[in-house]
Amino acid sequence: MSRKGVGLAAFDRSRITSAQYASHGNNLKTSHSTSLETQLSVFRSLLQQFSKTHAKDIRLNPSFRAEFARMCAAIGVDPLASSSGAGGKDGSGSFWAQMLGGSVNDFYFELAVRVVEVCGSTREENGGLTGVKEVREKIMSTRMEGSPEVTDDDILRAVNTLKPLGSAYSTLTVGHKLYIRSIPKELNTDQTAVLEAAQLLGYVSVSMLMLNLRWPRARAKTAIEDLVSESMLWVDKQCDEWEYWNPGFMLEVQDK
Repeated sequence: MSRKGVGLAAFDRSRITSAQYASHGNNLKTSHSTSLETQLSVFRSLLQQFSKTHAKDIRLNPSFRAEFARMCAAIGVDPLASSSGAGGKDGSGSFWAQMLGGSVNDFYFELAVRVVEVCGSTREENGGLTGVKEVREKIMSTRMEGSPEVTDDDILRAVNTLKPLGSAYSTLTVGHKLYIRSIPKELNTDQTAVLEAAQLLGYVSVSMLMLNLRWPRARAKTAIEDLVSESMLWVDKQCDEWEYWNPGFMLEVQDK
């Protein structure tokens, strides 16, 4: 029995079938995209209505404010985002400003100014590495009566508002403590390890690092001297071996 070869008609049918599958796939994709956009639009509308109803609670209640911000983030809305400074391309401003008349937006920007002031005034004491808790406590100690309560979460969000400005301000964790860094210099792994050790006991020494981290003397001295030059460690020369103290630890003990 002779076998017929595959003709041009078979190739044409194959091309038509592939085109039909592609067209069906594009239609499904468009349909799903339209449905998702509609759902997000409805949710944003409800979110806007919710924010207007509870604007006072969002501004004055830190827990409520934090939960609302997390709810926004869950659907990809950055409450503090603004496309161009104080206003967007259409002059509408940020999400917070549109929904709450700028009150919460202004709250975070004003808080950011206070964070910069506190970090700047304590830089000589801590070398530009200030604990988030300490910043919050200083701000709360000078707030006016009736002002909103400030939380650590608020401080972190305020620091984030400085990023579009190309600011040197950022946050980092050393050990189990969260800090605000107000200097452009990045800490390397050795410096971070030294700060973590100083956080536990309040101070470090060259021999302590050599013994516990198994570092050679040159490595330990280099890491310590770099931190001393940035005022992140203070030197106590009264001991047989110089001790290098965490200024934040010393200030905490002094305040107790």
